[in-house]
Amino acid sequence: MLTSLAYVLIFGMFFGWLAGRLGLPRLLGMLLTGILLGPCVLDLLDDTLLGISADLRQMALVIILLRAGLSLETEGLKRLGRPAVLMCFVPACFEICGMILLGPRLLHISVLEAAIMGAVVGAVSPAVIVPKMIWLMENGWGTKQGVPQMILAGASVDDVFVIVLFTVFTGLAQGGSVSVLDFAQVPVAIVLGILGGLLAGLLLAAFFRAHPMRDTAKTLLLLSAALLLVALENALKGAVSFSGLLAVMSMGVLLQKKSGAVASKLSEKCSKLWVGAEIVLFVLVGAAVDVRYALQAGAAAVVLLFGVLLFRMAGVWCCLLKTPLDAGERIFCMIAYLPKATVQAAIGAVPLAMGLPCGKLVLTVAVLSILITAPLGALGIEKTYRRLLSMPDREKADA
Repeated sequence: MLTSLAYVLIFGMFFGWLAGRLGLPRLLGMLLTGILLGPCVLDLLDDTLLGISADLRQMALVIILLRAGLSLETEGLKRLGRPAVLMCFVPACFEICGMILLGPRLLHISVLEAAIMGAVVGAVSPAVIVPKMIWLMENGWGTKQGVPQMILAGASVDDVFVIVLFTVFTGLAQGGSVSVLDFAQVPVAIVLGILGGLLAGLLLAAFFRAHPMRDTAKTLLLLSAALLLVALENALKGAVSFSGLLAVMSMGVLLQKKSGAVASKLSEKCSKLWVGAEIVLFVLVGAAVDVRYALQAGAAAVVLLFGVLLFRMAGVWCCLLKTPLDAGERIFCMIAYLPKATVQAAIGAVPLAMGLPCGKLVLTVAVLSILITAPLGALGIEKTYRRLLSMPDREKADA
């Protein structure tokens, strides 16, 4: 496994650097590294590493969401109010509806199968979006209007909403029934996740005040608390809905509010951890992608993906109606809400494992959604933010 991990880091860094030199998003190079090293091409990664891939990817997500919480400026988010809430679920609803409308016509599947497919591809990727929004916030791009803050917060909640819908739809496909309580899981998971994170943040802030220690030790304690919050979500599964990743970000926000100086130092430490975590995350996402399914997909599947992306973009536009954002800022939000990666890699194969007739097709579309939208969204963000967002202070822009 150590050899495989060395391959992940060395080749991930190299191809990430190479993509950057070519003017492409670094994550594209890392995704391609994972595909090349993975079971479908060179098969150089040990089964032990692939066996814990999901846990490693989740740990990387915890690191970047911690950094997001420690860096999130909530004032811009408060000013937007209603649109920030709508961004948490409306774009995903539009995309799922688009899949239900287009899927049966293009792929000859049932409405329920199209709903399952829509739930799989409907979630945006925090792993792609969050680090880019953090960079924009740190450099002042669009922060006065609260654009990166809104996208960051919406992307973090969007996944909770979509995964609950996915559970409901797959349950129906297996012959189950749906009740109001199933849909109540969404607000319950969000509220309990936020409350759990705020409580953990309060306890950590009090502990840090009472027990002075090195910033490195504080970072380790913070990371441990974040991992326990995610573990709590798994422990409570089946009993009560709880969003561990949302709790992680809420904990960071509370620490920032209670002790801005400490939060700034901890955010800097998390940014250093992210250097390695980013490589591990995207290379292992690439390794989870079975390109054989992508090669089997016809033009109809590609057309379907671009079609539902238009529905998603329309959903984002509707969320931003009657807001102070100008046309350029709204277009940027539409572009930034395109990338898919982590959720699709995590649940894309679940319908196939359940033995659902649409399982292979769902996995195919999930793989395509990663390969198309992750680089497309990341490249779109990088190439348009200077044109579409308000310019920061000159000092920040020059930094």
